Amino acid sequence: MTTVALIGAGRGLGAAVARRFGREGFSLALISRSQERVDAFAEELNAEGFTARGFEANVRDTRSLTEALDKAVQELGPIEVMTYSPLPQKEFLRPLLETTAQDLEGAVEFSIYGPVAATHQVLQGMRALGRGTVLFINGGSGARPSAKVAGTSISFAGESAFAQMLHDELAEENIHVGQLIIPGQITEGSENKDPQVLAEKLWAMHADRNEFRVFAEPMDQ
Repeated sequence: MTTVALIGAGRGLGAAVARRFGREGFSLALISRSQERVDAFAEELNAEGFTARGFEANVRDTRSLTEALDKAVQELGPIEVMTYSPLPQKEFLRPLLETTAQDLEGAVEFSIYGPVAATHQVLQGMRALGRGTVLFINGGSGARPSAKVAGTSISFAGESAFAQMLHDELAEENIHVGQLIIPGQITEGSENKDPQVLAEKLWAMHADRNEFRVFAEPMDQ
């Protein structure tokens, strides 16, 4: 049995993705800043018949992130799939002229240092398996910068470039890297942005291993 590591595992999209991959036989490594919350979430999933464990890590602290991923492998087995979708902090969503250098430090730690550290941590195991998938999940500013949300626009640009380069570099090793862009809010009951619908898109990205960038819905012109 292999593992899907969900970085930024929450009760919305994270829960839907956990259950979708869990139904396919994956063990579930739930990674978030609160050990108490992920333990409660893991307990709920285990009661439903899945195999889940919670691991505490702050994506802005790369050491805690890599340690959590290492513990996940030790307790659950090799990581075949990793999703990266922590929720951006409020200071990353300020207008351009209100965004300071200090705000960008946090955004870069969140959207560049975190993804780079996490990806390098899981790559060795994926190479040993001979397969793997890394899925980055971003808002609309990951595809189209907006001066209304300068921090994510700037840092998501770096994350997107990193992901695109990984996609190109790792394809020959049977390791697929993709990016799901979700414009606007995730909304229960939405035709395109309901958590269950998005989880199905992420499963398809892993299973089909074709496109790099997938949009949950077309972006406004």
